[in-house]
Amino acid sequence: MAVTIRGKTLTLPIVQGGMGIGVSLERLAGAVAANGGMGTLSAAFCGFREADFQENPREANLRALTRQVGKAKELAKGAGMVAANVMVAAAQYADSVRTALRAGVDAVVCGAGLPKDLPALAAEVPESPAALAPVVSGNRSAALICKLWDRRYGRIPDFVVLEGPLAGGHLGFSPEEAREAQAGRPQPLSVLLREVLETLAPFKEKYGRDIPVFVAGGVRDGAEMRRYMDQGAAGAQFATRFIATEECDASPAYKQRLLDAEAGDVTIVQSPVGMPGRALRSPLIQRVEAGSQPGISHCNRCLAACDCKTAPYCISKALIAAVEGDWENGLFFCGANAGEVNRLSTVKEQMDQIMNEWRAVP
Repeated sequence: MAVTIRGKTLTLPIVQGGMGIGVSLERLAGAVAANGGMGTLSAAFCGFREADFQENPREANLRALTRQVGKAKELAKGAGMVAANVMVAAAQYADSVRTALRAGVDAVVCGAGLPKDLPALAAEVPESPAALAPVVSGNRSAALICKLWDRRYGRIPDFVVLEGPLAGGHLGFSPEEAREAQAGRPQPLSVLLREVLETLAPFKEKYGRDIPVFVAGGVRDGAEMRRYMDQGAAGAQFATRFIATEECDASPAYKQRLLDAEAGDVTIVQSPVGMPGRALRSPLIQRVEAGSQPGISHCNRCLAACDCKTAPYCISKALIAAVEGDWENGLFFCGANAGEVNRLSTVKEQMDQIMNEWRAVP
């Protein structure tokens, strides 16, 4: 059951997905690691509570990330792993990777784009032994990263997060694929897992080591995690269910919106990142759909590809509003099974429940 990654051991095969802005910071990530899993901080605009954030957002973010990694490691007390999730689409992608590595993070996980240059960034911090991992949506992206890293840098991913179309937040699938998956049509995660494992096989053989794959996106419980592990996965990544914990860094109002949500409240949205996403259908989303959302009045250039003149809304402003519990103006990212989360608990209770479900499978 234990998973070893670059000299670090997860006693439980559970990864907590990174959730930004501000949903998974040091308290949540540290608690998951302390209980033997991989806790993941989101680097996305993580300095939004800093006093000088509006004047100096870049400096505030990097300062906060350094402090948050240190605090999460302190809370972990040497157990599990503390990871940082950094979006490739973020304008501060490279600086955030370097900062997380210098702060002593155990792993850097990159999604919302392919981290083609991640090994080069890690090489700038040679004292860091951190694991490097891409988030992939299938075998094509897994193959591209492995081939490129192998050819350019002489290394391969230390692990991979395979995220299917039922995930929350930004998706590596088309809106149609995401909607079909949510409507209950055949779920491709098992197929995707088989294909990714086949893609990784020659690289595992060449380098003489494993590349653990953690499945993500709509993994309902420990029983489903067990099924995927029987198919070759090392474990599973969970995110939405960890929002409903005492340790989650989001406001109580954010957590309550999730607890009150029903299956019909979850929808597919278009993000200024240029990718579809899954979120609760808040008043902000309804205004965007109706074409009545006001334009962007101030831009912090948080996304490299975002054009504030044409973007339907400011994603950083909307995510900050959400984490503070502002239902009218917030973007509340969540997974497809958000309607099944209806009880506030602790991280330990969540992880115990997942493992009890895992053990109960015949």
